[in-house]
Amino acid sequence: MSRPWLICGVDEAGRGPLAGAVYAAAVILNPDRPIQGLADSKKLSEKKRDALAIEIKQHALAWAIASSSVEEIDHINILQASLLAMKRAIEAMQAQFDIAPELGAILVQVDGNQCPKISLPCEAIIKGDSKVQAISAASILAKTARDAELYVLDKQYPLYGFAQHKGYPTAAHVALLQQHGVSAIHRRSYAPVKRLLLSQ
Repeated sequence: MSRPWLICGVDEAGRGPLAGAVYAAAVILNPDRPIQGLADSKKLSEKKRDALAIEIKQHALAWAIASSSVEEIDHINILQASLLAMKRAIEAMQAQFDIAPELGAILVQVDGNQCPKISLPCEAIIKGDSKVQAISAASILAKTARDAELYVLDKQYPLYGFAQHKGYPTAAHVALLQQHGVSAIHRRSYAPVKRLLLSQ
């Protein structure tokens, strides 16, 4: 009899923002403890995401969150930094979860069209965060972890309004960037930041 697969869902958050790290999460849900209301994190309110994140951490068989820094994003580009954050999350999840053979082998399912370089079998699923529950759970953990970090950065860099826009290139963020200049946590490889640095 073939062993069942344990699905490890993986997703990232924060590819679009002009500031802060990119985050990724890996989650193996517990089939015996289903979680109601899982969905693509972008389709949920912040309050709902926060509540679900607590439930995921309590009920999942395993979960881990990792990130890639602003320096890494600027050095290797955002796609590679996202894949690196995913790899780190998967490896952190593996380290804390010694799968018993009778439970089954792990199959990693990643949101998007590219898999990180990992030792486990992996498949990329376009729009996976709305098709696979474990990927939805990973998207929620990655998004809530990144938002929490932006609230911290908002206190460290109060001039930029990070608590409101979470680093995304809103008109307000771009205006504050032009007014106060580029901070240490802005991504210098991103066009609006790069243009500003070139004009100064």
